[in-house]
Amino acid sequence: MQGRMGGVDRPVRIYRNMDVEKIVAAIPGGHLHTRLAIFLPDQVIVLQEASVAAIVRAYAATAIHPTRRGIVLVNKRLGKNQRKPGFAEHQLVEDGGEEEAVETMERLAAAAERGFPENI
Repeated sequence: MQGRMGGVDRPVRIYRNMDVEKIVAAIPGGHLHTRLAIFLPDQVIVLQEASVAAIVRAYAATAIHPTRRGIVLVNKRLGKNQRKPGFAEHQLVEDGGEEEAVETMERLAAAAERGFPENI
């Protein structure tokens, strides 16, 4: 996505649960952290543990909250004194409000319906 609330500069696809062929989670040899692979009809997405943790945080912050409808996490570089010990320098942290999250998801859904390229 281009800028905050800007136009879409890449394809937008919405995958339904029935489109997900399988999900594999494992700690590869020589690594310490879990990776998650999502097998879709047209691609495989592999996420590192920190990204999956951010997705879980975002999901929990909206799905089980009694009123919150959305959250925006953005990649920020945090100095050693800004993050907990053992945490990576680049973190997905909350930056943006509920309204921005809802509007962004609505724009992405509209772009997926219209097809790429679209400038929403």
